[in-house]
Amino acid sequence: MDNTDLIILPLLIGFALDCLLGDPRWLPHPIRLFGWLIGWFEKRFNRQSYRKLKGAFIAAFLVGMTWLLLFLLFRELKSFLTIYLVAASVGVFFGLANHSLIYESWLVVRALNSEGLEAGRKQLSFIVGRNTSNLNEQQIRTAVLETMAENLSDGVIAPLFYYALGGVPLLFAFKMGSTLDSMIGYKNERYKNFGWLAARLDDLLNLIPARLTALLMVVVSFSWSGFTHIFRYGHRHSSPNAGYPEAALAGILKCRFGGPNVYHGKLVEKPYIGHDQKIITNRHFWLVAYVNIATAVVMVGGIFLLNELIL
Repeated sequence: MDNTDLIILPLLIGFALDCLLGDPRWLPHPIRLFGWLIGWFEKRFNRQSYRKLKGAFIAAFLVGMTWLLLFLLFRELKSFLTIYLVAASVGVFFGLANHSLIYESWLVVRALNSEGLEAGRKQLSFIVGRNTSNLNEQQIRTAVLETMAENLSDGVIAPLFYYALGGVPLLFAFKMGSTLDSMIGYKNERYKNFGWLAARLDDLLNLIPARLTALLMVVVSFSWSGFTHIFRYGHRHSSPNAGYPEAALAGILKCRFGGPNVYHGKLVEKPYIGHDQKIITNRHFWLVAYVNIATAVVMVGGIFLLNELIL
């Protein structure tokens, strides 16, 4: 078995498992371990002096050690081909989140349709950081689509991108960086110093994947409007990356995202992305689900073709 098979077989198996199973709640997930480790370090070191230095060291240490330990592990496992393929396939499976992203988003839409506004708000609160208690139906539906676009980048395309570059070790180094940002990468009083490197590192790691995601989204939807929106609106988001897939989707759907929202009790005046105030319906959710799945499939296919050409 050559190096191409060692890369492609786990990719195809892991991707298929994510499509079929998602993230079963009963199954132990390495991201929970990442979260526990980050929380352990944060409680002990995010206090008193030198918080910025301590936070930077811990972020670099956790990302670096994640890569190193998995690199050493998978190097040894290559002597045991079957075990290597199983471990790598499970690694890809755990590293992707498209099934769960679409399913959790659908739960919001379903709750809104069948149980009403309050149920939709509550279900949405499980997947977004904004305050959902005063959102109307259109704001809920818009938030779902924004989340699907943004998380397609950092939950699917970025992990695949880093897997293509460095296998499971680099994929999970990225996931550690992403988890660090989601836990301590905030600009509030508690985390603005301790989590500054985590936030910057996540921005850097997603720089290429976010733009690649946006381009793939417009390719699979054959949308010239999506393409022009990337350049017109992508840079307007407060995040250096999140605006690009959101802008692509706004152009694909010919709708408008962004605007003011409440995050952690504070009103944030986010710029609008797109200009058409379209009514969002169930049909748009299913179109976005198609875009997510098709974008992921094209990315996997692209990795396969590149490996065939290079190796």
